[in-house]
Amino acid sequence: MKEPSGTVRPPFDQIDFVLLDLDGTLLDKYFDDYFWEHLVPEKYAEAHNITFGQAKEELLERYRLHEATLNWTDLDFWSAELGLDIPALKEQIKHMVEVHPHVREFLALMRGKGKKVCLLTNAHYKAIEIKFSQTRIRGYFDHVVTSYEIGHPKEDIRFWEKTGPLIGFDKSRDRTLFIDDTEAILKTASQYGIRYLLLKEKPASRQLAGRAKKNTGLFPAVSDFRELLE
Repeated sequence: MKEPSGTVRPPFDQIDFVLLDLDGTLLDKYFDDYFWEHLVPEKYAEAHNITFGQAKEELLERYRLHEATLNWTDLDFWSAELGLDIPALKEQIKHMVEVHPHVREFLALMRGKGKKVCLLTNAHYKAIEIKFSQTRIRGYFDHVVTSYEIGHPKEDIRFWEKTGPLIGFDKSRDRTLFIDDTEAILKTASQYGIRYLLLKEKPASRQLAGRAKKNTGLFPAVSDFRELLE
């Protein structure tokens, strides 16, 4: 496992592949937190004639049952599960999708240095389409790989075993950087053999109650992509 902690700027002259998570890492996760913990419970409460508090308590428990599985971010699954048109609800608030500060500058810098820039995400393809249409960042990536394409979430080592050959990076050469806002996913990437790992702190610009993530110090961390710019 990698040594902890603090902000450590990776040696970019020794890196060929830059792998990046989407929600919470490149994009402000407040959009998703608000959607799943406010808007969906609100609509669910209206549909079932219960209070918002009752709806939120029930939904949070149902969410937890599917955490770290392909269902976790599957919009079609949740539409069927909850009896709501989840993609349509996301469209209603798509104006809230925002890129974290200095992300575009970082992506442009990596492209300018000739790095292979790849997006690795558990997000559902319908959510990705909405977010790309709002942010216009699709053009920065050489590859976009989703857990649905691979058949396993990023928390599963099988995701990495299939993704490495698909993208073409060679873990034995130790020339790959991966940035994610979830420690469990970074642990799996480390287990697979990726050398340079960074935790994106402050995945959401505004925290809903109980949403703050604790940084255990297991991985070097970056709170703003400005820290990675020359």
